[in-house]
Amino acid sequence: MASFWTSLHRYSPLQNGESSNGAASTDTSLSKPSIGQILMSKRVRYTATALAALGLFALAFRNYDSLPSLETLRAGAGAGVAPSNPKSDCPVAQTPAATDDSHINWSRFAYTQYVTNQAYLCNSLMIFETLYRLGSKADRVMMYPEKMMDPAATEATTDEGKMLIKARDTYKVKLVPVAVQRRSGGDSTWAESFTKLLAFNQTQYDRVLNVDSDATILQTMDELFLLPPCPVAMPRAYWLFPKDKILSSQLMLVQPSATEFDRVIKKMEKSGSNDYDMEIVNQLYIDQAMILPHRPYDLLTGEFRGDNHENYLGTDREEWDPVAIFNEAKFLHFSDWPVPKPWIQMSESVRKEKQPKCVVKGGQEDCSARDLWNGFYSDFTQRRSQVCNTRNKSRR
Repeated sequence: MASFWTSLHRYSPLQNGESSNGAASTDTSLSKPSIGQILMSKRVRYTATALAALGLFALAFRNYDSLPSLETLRAGAGAGVAPSNPKSDCPVAQTPAATDDSHINWSRFAYTQYVTNQAYLCNSLMIFETLYRLGSKADRVMMYPEKMMDPAATEATTDEGKMLIKARDTYKVKLVPVAVQRRSGGDSTWAESFTKLLAFNQTQYDRVLNVDSDATILQTMDELFLLPPCPVAMPRAYWLFPKDKILSSQLMLVQPSATEFDRVIKKMEKSGSNDYDMEIVNQLYIDQAMILPHRPYDLLTGEFRGDNHENYLGTDREEWDPVAIFNEAKFLHFSDWPVPKPWIQMSESVRKEKQPKCVVKGGQEDCSARDLWNGFYSDFTQRRSQVCNTRNKSRR
């Protein structure tokens, strides 16, 4: 499996004429041209055109920094959304280029996760293991049910406690016990998803990046912390675009504050029985959020099973290349209905029925989408058994 992923990452994808009577006159009053003749003169018209061109060039040069670059235009197309939100005071999301970041105080930023039960605790632990292994510079914060364990405990007898200690001591995660935000009624799958919104209350940080734990982080996303200020930044749910222009709460870049948290709490209190975290953030920020490009920050595993990729690519002129898309993606979300989440056993019959089909390219069969899709689930299962193992290591 390791060689499989390595080989994929080595893949290189990818991107009215002037009149004269011919005689000189000694009478200057007769030879003096009229205003109309002056304006119709070729010489005057050529001169005016040249001056206009110079003026436009000077204006463009003066505003050079505000002109869109080719990369910006491509990013706008790839995002599949308008480059800015006319109702938002937030600037357009343009991730900073790679620079020397040695002067940045990374302790001001954090990746956050919320945990409500043992299954999601394991998912969260896997997210933090990946961030630790990839060398992310920002802090790592886990919000977990306060009843699971005292954050200062050094030993634990439960699997939950052992995983929390592993998160803290091995992956340098800061443990934050919280009261799980639970609501009755509605879909039980999302009944505790409001806990995610506690990210708005982590005011010890200037900015936090909350990512759903039913996902795989493929590359660090530290650059998002350096975006221009904005209360919240999110990608759009590209799979619903353009019919529904809603925000995806799978990844939220938040500037925690008492003001915003109060707004969130009040909206939660007034929410309907079918309103969950995604509905709350859309009701509050649909016209105010900074829009992050879903490419490369929000890719669904189900995209590899689809036939039409225009929504993700943002254009009908780019050919779908699953390996290239995988190599550029940073956050992969397991969303494959009716395929179960990766920690739930998938039968071999379901896998064979739902896996992506092979296609013919250049006269040859191409199964790269199928191989990748199966690899996502196999890799998740393998890492889960290693990272979340709470048993004592056996002697070699």
